[in-house]
Amino acid sequence: MSRIGHLPIEIPEKVDITVENNIVTVKGPKGELSNKIDEQLDITLEDDAITINRAEDSKEARSIHGLNRSLLVNMVEGVTEGFKKELELNGVGYRVQKKGQGLELQVGYSHPVVIESKEGINLEVEGNDKIIVSGADKQKVGEVASNIRSVREPEPYGGKGIKYVDEHIRRKEGKTAG
Repeated sequence: MSRIGHLPIEIPEKVDITVENNIVTVKGPKGELSNKIDEQLDITLEDDAITINRAEDSKEARSIHGLNRSLLVNMVEGVTEGFKKELELNGVGYRVQKKGQGLELQVGYSHPVVIESKEGINLEVEGNDKIIVSGADKQKVGEVASNIRSVREPEPYGGKGIKYVDEHIRRKEGKTAG
């Protein structure tokens, strides 16, 4: 039994939701998102809440019930407040600067690394060592932040690399003289 799937989703005042052929479109101040909900689920749109019910009680329907509700909650939160991930560069000479809609990273390679922004994603730079990725779609924000981090992942010996602000890097002890 899905405990999450049965909970109703509260709709804020500024959000407009439409459901057509199991495609849910959510419009709000931060943008518009749409997602296809599985046919095994029934969506009921009431005045100020959405509920998702299973049409059948199969194992597959039970497994996707909570997932689809969580996706809808993320869509509603994304168009009202948005999502944001913060990254920071650690290392001597590591810096970032804004180039058009994208970023140019200097992270120890012989050439600068250029990161292009996706549609609906806003890239900001604070100082020369902090990157803020923000947008309405939680999946795209996480994907772009992960791609930026993968350019130079933090290493455990010197701590150099690109890491999330709230991430803790476990440091290893280096070689010691006998």
